[in-house]
Amino acid sequence: MRRWFAAIMGALTTQTAACAQPASVGAYMAQPRVRPDARLAYGSAEAQVIELFLPRSKGPHPVVVLIHGGCYLAQNQGLAQTSGVAADLAQRGYAVWNVEYRKLGEAGAGYPGTFLDVAAAIDRIRAEAPRYALDPRRVIAVGHSAGGHLALWAAARHRLPRTSPLWRADPLSIRAVVSLGGIGDLEGQGDVFAGACGAEPIARITGLADRKDAYADTSPAKLLPSGARVVMVAGELDHVMPPSTGRDYVARVARAGDVGEALAIPGAGHFDPVIPTTGAWKQVAGIVAREMARLR
Repeated sequence: MRRWFAAIMGALTTQTAACAQPASVGAYMAQPRVRPDARLAYGSAEAQVIELFLPRSKGPHPVVVLIHGGCYLAQNQGLAQTSGVAADLAQRGYAVWNVEYRKLGEAGAGYPGTFLDVAAAIDRIRAEAPRYALDPRRVIAVGHSAGGHLALWAAARHRLPRTSPLWRADPLSIRAVVSLGGIGDLEGQGDVFAGACGAEPIARITGLADRKDAYADTSPAKLLPSGARVVMVAGELDHVMPPSTGRDYVARVARAGDVGEALAIPGAGHFDPVIPTTGAWKQVAGIVAREMARLR
């Protein structure tokens, strides 16, 4: 069994019988795939695709950018597993931009490829807005686990220096981020993330072995203040990125002058917030609705 699966399953089995049992990685992986309304390529690689889920209401539609996790590793799926929550959000009135990106183990992944993929996928919203009745002025990002990091980074990339290979002119504005068991401080909290994913993914995704200050343009913590509202959500029983990591990151966000909030969902683990049949997901959907309603 892959290290990611084994580490998380081992952590979950340490819970006592008195605790509510969180969703297992098996339950997460077994979710049925939901077909999108459209599938768009933003590059030539197989992974450079977006699955778009549309509401039945009349546009222009507010947009939720959805970014899956999986330790940044190609062997861990993600796009299929987030299709269920994408479809649920579409039923709630949002256009959902479910992003796939090149992951470690695929050609071109790592630094800078993975970050450039996320940037290109998000900036594509502008070009597709007329065709699909999207509102590029009302965009929030929701990311799970490693995808939580990428969502936070995407909202802060307008602060990248022009000298960074990741810099792009006029990035699409993301006005709020809901990070589900995600990591915002790659340097300070990388050891926590490594407990489930190992030490290699963050080192490889940032190009740590080849660059002096590899976190400067890859860690959201280094790009504060971003100007985006940040909500760090974790299951109370999340042993991948426990609630304390979200609270610590929100404190850093506040010190930088941004607005942030940390929430722990009772009885939930790392996967409950991205399974649409759980109570944890219903809480997440409520947070998304609240944050979207703030956008005018």
